[in-house]
Amino acid sequence: MVSWDRDSLFALFFQVIKLQHKRMHSYLEKINIYPGQPPLLMALNFKDGQSQKELAEKLAIKPATITVMIGRMEKAELVTRKQDPEDQRVSRVYITEKGREICKQSMEIVDCISEECFSNFTEEEKALLRRMFMQMRDNLIEASNRKKD
Repeated sequence: MVSWDRDSLFALFFQVIKLQHKRMHSYLEKINIYPGQPPLLMALNFKDGQSQKELAEKLAIKPATITVMIGRMEKAELVTRKQDPEDQRVSRVYITEKGREICKQSMEIVDCISEECFSNFTEEEKALLRRMFMQMRDNLIEASNRKKD
């Protein structure tokens, strides 16, 4: 059974997630974007002109949510939407120059927070932590897949 002691593994992990989220939100607020927007900008920066469906799948976001998110980002002039010339049912999303600049700033923020998080870790400790996070991720994916059955 999990201990609810403030220093239990789960409690410490939750505290780290919460603090990281708070730091990220604080930084992103300064450049006027929301926490969910950098991954979308980074996906488009890597491969521009993806469909909304592709982005929703890649980012594991519901299609309705991605539609609202893209609409908000379009108003902020971070992205534009255009109909696919070969299939009018498909809407393609393109990053704007302003979006590229915000994406660059977002990546700098991620680097900064990463440095804040891991500055006192050796390379060996980072490698071990990475392996443990990957194992935790795999455990949660497996548990989630079992629940679907």
